Amino acid sequence: MSACDTCVVRNRAICAALDTEELKALNAIGRRRMLEPGESLMWEGEDSVLVANVIDGVLKLSTGTEDGREQIVGVVYPSDFIGRPFGSTSGHGVTALTEAKVCVFSRRDFDAFAREHPALEHKLLQRTLAELDRTRRWMLLLGRKSAGEKLASFLLEMSERLVQPGCEVQSEKTLRRFALPFSRQQVADVLGLTIETVSRQFTRLKADGLIDLPSRREVVILDREGLMAEAG
Repeated sequence: MSACDTCVVRNRAICAALDTEELKALNAIGRRRMLEPGESLMWEGEDSVLVANVIDGVLKLSTGTEDGREQIVGVVYPSDFIGRPFGSTSGHGVTALTEAKVCVFSRRDFDAFAREHPALEHKLLQRTLAELDRTRRWMLLLGRKSAGEKLASFLLEMSERLVQPGCEVQSEKTLRRFALPFSRQQVADVLGLTIETVSRQFTRLKADGLIDLPSRREVVILDREGLMAEAG
């Protein structure tokens, strides 16, 4: 049995476009890799030598500012594709926020495979356009929304994306309770806020009965419609 046969995100990842024989060929050029929290898979500005499918866990995409600060520019989840196929350098670093499992390919091998399989190239194009749409929504969030709207939007996205691998149907229960893979400081960095503002907004959302915070990282959405209204 190949790794593709047992992959829990197979039906949601880009390889869903391939038939059984094509999956065998793809499996032959890939390998599984486990990442510990804080371990990097790719580095900003380095040669683009790897691409990967995320099987489990959450990873951040980050870039460095001129004064040495890190800016988180994106987050990837199970079934997401990371890396720069058909490119020469990596535009951002990729680091695990949680324990993560990825299916890694040499970029050159993957590029050659994709050129021979138009369905996979089409799936890559769809993913790229979807990522562009998310980036545009993120620009609106960062540029126009208030602190409360930013945090509410962020929590709603997390609840939808942090679904356990294999859970194809998102029930109300799976959307309500989740563990944030971010520290409060990282949430602040992602949203362009201070950690004090983020803490105040968490406290306010809890006081308003929209969320509960059983622990520092755990979030329970108590009133989804109210949180959506808060998100604008």
